[in-house]
Amino acid sequence: MTARTVLQQADIARALTRIAHEILESNRGSGDLVLLGIPTRGVALAQRIGSTIARIEDGTAPPVGSLDVTMYRDDLAKHPTRTPAPTSVPVSIDGKTVVLVDDVLFSGRTIRAALDALSDLGRAKAVRLAVLVDRGHREFPIRADFVGKNLPSSTRERINVRVSEVDDEDAVTIDGGDHDTSTAEGGEA
Repeated sequence: MTARTVLQQADIARALTRIAHEILESNRGSGDLVLLGIPTRGVALAQRIGSTIARIEDGTAPPVGSLDVTMYRDDLAKHPTRTPAPTSVPVSIDGKTVVLVDDVLFSGRTIRAALDALSDLGRAKAVRLAVLVDRGHREFPIRADFVGKNLPSSTRERINVRVSEVDDEDAVTIDGGDHDTSTAEGGEA
């Protein structure tokens, strides 16, 4: 089955620029702001949002890091364990507004795991969520604060986010999938 492209490079760039502006507006600037990307593609997206914020704020970039949630997932027994990616938090999150950044919001299980991981790192003033794609089908009461594209999809469809830092191209595609991906965040197994 062929994949259908729903976002191209320019669409992704526009969505991330809009998200950067929305983050700045809701936070009233970049002060006390920390961006944490969820590996793998969320880290690249967080770095891009941070760079865009720096351009908007005359060079003042918020700290950008990564938050691996592998060991906090509730489905470790169902799926093969992947090698955890490093967690890198460049500053203390105590009293800061943390924006979690991920590529796809699906069931909400990855974000639930991220909230558990974040609570082990400190006490943020507030936690916000930015995603490039919100595909629906939530299993937890989690909502994104900043969304690049709402993309309602069937649980049998697979959303593939590709970023140049990892995949050598920027694109979001959707395909019918050959199996039910309802238990995997973002369609990733």
